[in-house]
Amino acid sequence: MTITAYTVTDPVAQHGEGPVWSGRWGGLRWVDMLAGDVLALTPGGEVRRRHVAEVAAVVRPRVSGGYVVAAERELLLADSDDLDAPLRSLGEAWTDPGVRMNEGGCDPDGRFYIGSMAYDSAPGRGSFYVAGPGGELRVVLPEVTISNGFGFSPDGRLAYYADTETGRVDVLDYEQETGLSGRRPFAVVDPSQGAPDGLTVDAEGGVWVALWDGGAVHRYAPDGRLDAVITLPVRKVTAVAFGGEELNRLYITTSALDVDRTEQPEAGALFAADPGIHGLPVLPTTL
Repeated sequence: MTITAYTVTDPVAQHGEGPVWSGRWGGLRWVDMLAGDVLALTPGGEVRRRHVAEVAAVVRPRVSGGYVVAAERELLLADSDDLDAPLRSLGEAWTDPGVRMNEGGCDPDGRFYIGSMAYDSAPGRGSFYVAGPGGELRVVLPEVTISNGFGFSPDGRLAYYADTETGRVDVLDYEQETGLSGRRPFAVVDPSQGAPDGLTVDAEGGVWVALWDGGAVHRYAPDGRLDAVITLPVRKVTAVAFGGEELNRLYITTSALDVDRTEQPEAGALFAADPGIHGLPVLPTTL
């Protein structure tokens, strides 16, 4: 099945990433990652922008109210859902200026996970971490290259994860007490079709994967079989998330990094598609 995406905004981001829908904060937020900005889509279709740090890699709602932002090398907490709420840092997670945070998410028990990568994408320089109650980070997966998409099956027992450089999406088992284990391949992307970036999981257990440099989003059935493709008019597709009141609209972020805008004038825009399936509510963090 092939689905065509449509534009929601103008090209508002240099490197749009990490869309997240939360009814509590009034809809969709995403990041212009390397500009260090969090963006919000208003009910009227306008885009609000807040600069938070040198890098804004991830935004997620908190169980207690407010939200967390993963910045370049630190986690920032807001106690209110207001986009302009004050932010406080949980401290620098590492000192290496050549490595930054990149993509993440939460498990069904509220733990926050964050990946990293080297600015030069050097192999094995990144890690995938889980944050403790005070924000301290513990390595879950060492020596990754470009830590990207992370999401859970509807029953919370499986986690899906993409290290972009591997060209595949992996699946891991999840238990509350022991966390993640048993990493193994789930779906392999043909290099001619792009590389796996951000991902989300729908209510039927299908995994939707944004394809960097592929101009598409792939849906993989729970058995790993490719069964739907969303096409876009831009190559650098970065991340996906279900939103809307019924979680039946798939929002798609894109990048204009190193893109000739005369060839791809909509690069950096927010897109959407209506795939005829519902998503899952965002998992908030207990941080």
